[in-house]
Amino acid sequence: MIEVLVVDDDTRVARVNAAYVEKVPGFHVAGQAHSALEALRSVERLPRVDLILLDHYLPDRTGLEVVQEMRRRGLQADVIMVTAARDVSTVQAAMRQGALQYLVKPFAFAGLRAKLEAYAGLRRTLDGGGEAEQAEVDQIFGALSTPSEPGLPKGHSPTTAELVRQCLLKADGPLSAQEIAERTGVSRQTAQRYLKLLERTGRARLTLKYGDAGRPEHRYEWATRS
Repeated sequence: MIEVLVVDDDTRVARVNAAYVEKVPGFHVAGQAHSALEALRSVERLPRVDLILLDHYLPDRTGLEVVQEMRRRGLQADVIMVTAARDVSTVQAAMRQGALQYLVKPFAFAGLRAKLEAYAGLRRTLDGGGEAEQAEVDQIFGALSTPSEPGLPKGHSPTTAELVRQCLLKADGPLSAQEIAERTGVSRQTAQRYLKLLERTGRARLTLKYGDAGRPEHRYEWATRS
């Protein structure tokens, strides 16, 4: 099992992320922390921490400062940044300080799962040890890539597709694009685009609801509950 420490200043978000981690085969949540100090203490005191899902915005120090302090103390746990920080300078600093992946909030389960599965692939590649030829080196670095979900056209995000899918699955009945937008936080135009894609591929079912004006409203529901 890959032991994971989840670090986020928001306890609710930490619980959600921890629940996501537990849903991915081969991963186990070793602990949760809500500040830089708690994170560093957890890495030192827990029996084993292989991977840290690390928020950047912490109440006492930044996530990048946590990474710096870990390395200064000789703590070698791997890091995936899971944060709302979108500025390029932070992303670049995370890369230079050794973060293996960078996941921008908000995200759906599919987004985190892809990062974790890529990390598990890297661990499997490294398990053999020994020396590596160029092909093996390329495989090691390639293990960190998370390609887009098969079947999605160019320009479509698997994370957004998963958001819309989950919204349809949890709904009691058909929903309009506006209702999907309100429940997921995406724009109505984005919701409509993904709903049409799901309908074209047979994963969502389109129904029409006629109002007083006689103009039908397009409503969608998940085509199968499997």
